[in-house]
Amino acid sequence: MARVVPGAQACRTKKMALLVALGLLIAVICLVVLCITYGTLGRDIEVHEDQNNGTKMDSLKLASVNTDFAFSLYRELVLKNPNKNILFSPFSISAALAILSLGASSNTLEEILEGLKFNLTETPEANIHRGFGHLLHTLSQPGDQINISIGSMMFVEKRLQILAEFKEKARALYQSEVSMTDFQQPDEAKKLINDYVRKQTQQKIKELMSELDECTVMVLVNYIYFKGKWNTSFDPEDTFESEFHLGNNRSVKVPMMHIEDLTTPYFQDEDLSCSVVELKYIGNASALFILPDEGRMQQVEASLQPETLRKWKDSLRPRMIDDLYMPKFSISTDYSLEKILPQLGIREVFSKEADLSRITGAKDLIVSQDGACA
Repeated sequence: MARVVPGAQACRTKKMALLVALGLLIAVICLVVLCITYGTLGRDIEVHEDQNNGTKMDSLKLASVNTDFAFSLYRELVLKNPNKNILFSPFSISAALAILSLGASSNTLEEILEGLKFNLTETPEANIHRGFGHLLHTLSQPGDQINISIGSMMFVEKRLQILAEFKEKARALYQSEVSMTDFQQPDEAKKLINDYVRKQTQQKIKELMSELDECTVMVLVNYIYFKGKWNTSFDPEDTFESEFHLGNNRSVKVPMMHIEDLTTPYFQDEDLSCSVVELKYIGNASALFILPDEGRMQQVEASLQPETLRKWKDSLRPRMIDDLYMPKFSISTDYSLEKILPQLGIREVFSKEADLSRITGAKDLIVSQDGACA
């Protein structure tokens, strides 16, 4: 969610369930919040839209770029949250920032797109947005057994005049609608946003906004809801208490799920000292689980790159696993992405130098809070 207000504050990210709540039914809710406020007034700038229709950015290339961004963001989150579990939705975050980039110009625009790992000398901005639009359309198609819902909403101060071009592109490319909101009535505005989030996440996130800055003029909410069922289910009757090793000679007692004689894609990576298992859902989706050898977690984390993921996917082969054990747990965590994204080069949008003039036509907006929810 993006909130526009004057100044910069920390926006929180609430997380639920690590690596999805490893059960018979898996539901993941990922939310991103960008908070935008009035900044210092500045000069208007002329916007030149790139009409270059060069090579289209296909979904596979976009997925690779998003993977690069995901691993970079993951490493920063690990640095900021040592010895803690990490869960986030990289696609929710990148999609929300891409929507925001529709309204950005000059260095602010370049920082956002380059921070998302796009090479602007190879890929025109217009193709990036078309790629996101195509991927969002593809992911939004209904499946027989997979329940996935993706969307975004811009809650805009009713007195704020936003440019028609920004609104139309956000709707056409990112399926993002606009709800005119009276932020001068913060309690009513907060209820409107929370009711929307509650509905879109199937009641899983009941209160995204606990408070609103009085200077807020726009809140951008981006969400992904996913619910799937394992192709081979864990038997609830076969769940038992066992030790889960955390590293550093530490362990905790957890409910441990168990499947016997499971044939599933598997790869033992001798170079990176880890095992890779793919568990499939009913339908066209799967989850990849990586188990580092003892004491090799940092080595595996440091090697996370799109090329590594491609290597694992290409190396997976069906294998009979006598006993597969998986911990069952749920986790909630808060992150302040405003403190993380600058490490990836996305800085100016949080400062008084932010140029979001393609939203209103004037350089008077900055992102004051940035958070994500999963």
